[in-house]
Amino acid sequence: MLSDDELVLIIPSKEIKEEILQYKEEHFKSGDMQVHGSGGLAYYDDFDDWLEHIDSIRKMKSDNDIQTSTFFSKRLSDGKLIGCIKFHHSLNDELKNGGHIAYGIRPSERRKGYASKQLNLMLNFAKQSGLTEVIVACDKDNVASTKTAMRCGGILVKEFTEDGMVKQHYHFELNCL
Repeated sequence: MLSDDELVLIIPSKEIKEEILQYKEEHFKSGDMQVHGSGGLAYYDDFDDWLEHIDSIRKMKSDNDIQTSTFFSKRLSDGKLIGCIKFHHSLNDELKNGGHIAYGIRPSERRKGYASKQLNLMLNFAKQSGLTEVIVACDKDNVASTKTAMRCGGILVKEFTEDGMVKQHYHFELNCL
């Protein structure tokens, strides 16, 4: 699995069910309505159903035939789940506005530089998967995400409105990594 000196990307599994449920609960307790980058974890009441869902999209057994890999980032020093990130291996018309990568950091670990570390790990994964470029989308008013994208080498290439929100696309050239 991909790692740097602080984080490692791991595939969700039953073995870390309790840690994942604690991660989800922390988001809800902080007022988050979603668990970004998790493949819909917030919308599943049954952990096994969610795990089956992300396993099926990793194996391209989804409605849109787009392979999507979902990971948690785990801090090496104490094993705590820090963030969640998903990667669409390709884009179709439905996903073009969402981009290749979506991610989030647990509320208690935000503003500590983990989003950039996690995104860089995923950019390396995308490169190893054979892509030469990726798009990351975020809400324009999500200052933390826009700063993370730029810090990791993303270049703003597009702004558009979707569901009343201004969104941005950041382009990453993976050959430069």
